[in-house]
Amino acid sequence: MGQLINGKWYDRQALAADEHTGEFQRKPTTFRNRVENNPDADFPLEADRYHLYICRACPWAHRTAILRQVKGLTEAVSLSLVEPVRIDQGWEFSDQYPDPHYGAQYLRELYVKADPEFTGRVTVPVLWDTKTDTIVNNESREIMRMLDTVFDPLAEKDVTFLPSELQEQVDRVIDEIYDPINNGVYRAGFAGTQHAHERAVRELFAALDHWENVLSDQPYLCGDQLTEADWCMFTTLYRFDQVYHTHFKCNVRRIADYPSLQDYLKRLYSVPGVKETCNMQHIKDHYYKSHTWLNPTQLVPIGPEMDLEE
Repeated sequence: MGQLINGKWYDRQALAADEHTGEFQRKPTTFRNRVENNPDADFPLEADRYHLYICRACPWAHRTAILRQVKGLTEAVSLSLVEPVRIDQGWEFSDQYPDPHYGAQYLRELYVKADPEFTGRVTVPVLWDTKTDTIVNNESREIMRMLDTVFDPLAEKDVTFLPSELQEQVDRVIDEIYDPINNGVYRAGFAGTQHAHERAVRELFAALDHWENVLSDQPYLCGDQLTEADWCMFTTLYRFDQVYHTHFKCNVRRIADYPSLQDYLKRLYSVPGVKETCNMQHIKDHYYKSHTWLNPTQLVPIGPEMDLEE
């Protein structure tokens, strides 16, 4: 996977696995500004000003697309896609998925537009400010929070996924599921040693076992209310049986083997608007065709069958 170094693109960079332990280490995101409901802010809340660049395949981008959809922000915040398959040149625009603002060929061009000396990985999602031509934020968790709270005055739906009385718990649960589950599948799939892979897999399934027990007694991660934490869990569970179980070798069990987690996955999928953000073909094409060091033939499996509407 390539990256920008001082504004120049270098392809085929090594994955961020520790050379001694073999553990995959995700690098932190870089753009961490915020939209504020304040006309004097650097990035003030305005309708039709901000744009989300995403890939339907990416779980981190998917969570922001869900918040935009279920909050009713589709008119206030525009959205466009990049191609699902990412090879040497990074996330790419195309005739089918063009850059609506600048006609860029690659997403990295927007990173350089925001910071000509940028060094780091080019990731989605990107929350872009069309007035100042720059990136506001590329951290999915923070974009989710802004869409759920700051953008609330522009939302068409009167719903919150961060009840004030649950905010501390929501943040704690998001932290608890991040390393073993959301990032855990990547720690397993991108591990550089057998030991690192097995450690990640054990921690992953210990966490899934824990939440299976929790969800046997309550409908959502934080109790009776659907929160941001659930959307963070959803995008990993949605991809699990189709991709992570096989491609990342997380094959101790499937989500389908967990009665409570499987019912929970269906419950979230049935929320109005969520289905429209899901594209399993993009997901499978991305993982099986982009990670050629894991799947050199780029063959995409046709199964397993998954019916979340049954």
